[in-house]
Amino acid sequence: MSVGAIPPASRGRRAKDVGFRGLLLTALSLSVVMLGVLFYTVVSDGVGGLSWGFLTSFASFDPEIAGAEAAITGTLWLMGVCAFFIVPLGVATALYLEEYADGTKWFNRFVEVNIQNLAAVPSIVYGILGLAFLVRGPLELGRSVLAGGLTLGLLVLPVVIIAAREAIRAVPSSIREGSLALGATQWQTIWRQVLPAAVPGIATGVILALSRAIGETAPLILVGAASFVAFNPTGLDSGFTALPLQIFEWLSRPQDEFKVLAAAAIVVLLVMLLAMNSVAIWLRNRFERRW
Repeated sequence: MSVGAIPPASRGRRAKDVGFRGLLLTALSLSVVMLGVLFYTVVSDGVGGLSWGFLTSFASFDPEIAGAEAAITGTLWLMGVCAFFIVPLGVATALYLEEYADGTKWFNRFVEVNIQNLAAVPSIVYGILGLAFLVRGPLELGRSVLAGGLTLGLLVLPVVIIAAREAIRAVPSSIREGSLALGATQWQTIWRQVLPAAVPGIATGVILALSRAIGETAPLILVGAASFVAFNPTGLDSGFTALPLQIFEWLSRPQDEFKVLAAAAIVVLLVMLLAMNSVAIWLRNRFERRW
């Protein structure tokens, strides 16, 4: 072998690396193209159905006057209940597991393993859980906004806990040690140093979790959300519908006019999702600290 020549084994590894990278780029390109085609199809079909009347009218059997006001309002109610439930519980659980829990005890290991597993459970299972324990079970909340919001909260709670734990874990230990060395208690250190530093990651995780919850349909069907509602929710015990359910109801009808309304509702849902994700990106860039 001449000096400077590349060994055959190295050439083989380089060829495999280039081939694998090419496959990844091909898969990525196909995914982007399919997503772009789907997005263009939905937007082109739905823009014609968007209007102020569509946003401020209730559902109707007449597609000329049907709107998505009840679905939009119900979605906002659900997201409010869900956020009110998952933020304190998710952050408190993450703080306990990261700052207080003893990792050598079986109970804490059991909790950690189950949180990881629950993040991958299908949403339909949470719908069954909500139906059994929230709608009909011990709590007997009925087919209400509160039951729907709590069910969605249970669905995304593991995601919030995992994201909050990662954000808390990313805070350097030197910050904690310096605070404790200056005489602060552990809780003062957590409240005044750790949590403010972890807020961007926690807020991002919460918003991304809500972005998942806002598009769920199966759990809401099981907890009794209506697909045809001509009123806005008036409280936590009120009946409700949501945008995914309204889209499903319109798509199930044979008239082409309702297909246009469904596409318009999908556009509204996409705008809400993009707004929430934009807020998450802004929060991370605005408050993120470099250590």
